[in-house]
Order: sequence, then structure tokens, then C-alpha cells
Amino acid sequence: MMIKKAKVGDIIEFKNGLRGIVEKVNENSVIVDLTYMENYRELDLQERTVVNHKNYKIIE
Repeated sequence: MMIKKAKVGDIIEFKNGLRGIVEKVNENSVIVDLTYMENYRELDLQERTVVNHKNYKIIE
């Protein structure tokens, strides 16, 4: 089964409802900007993270 990969600019959801905007697509993962979430500072997160293609779903 082919995994549907996100594109730059897509909003994805991963790991217990975290959401972010895809900034870069790599072969096995995407780099995600978490500042999209209003509460990202309260969650004490870094601005960006790497998510494997198997571990997210595309929201929009």
C-alpha cells in the first residue's frame, strides 16, 4: 500500500493531536512548523520537528 505523502504547505496532524504546516518533504519524513498551533509555546515545543510519513495524517 502506497503512503500518501504530504506536500509543502499541507497541514498535518500527528502524535495526540499536534498539528503543523509541512515546510519540507524528505524521502522518509517531513519537517513540520509547529508555530501553526496557537498553544505551541504553552506545550513547550520546539518550533519545528521531523515526522515520519507513516506517523501523520493530512488535515488540509
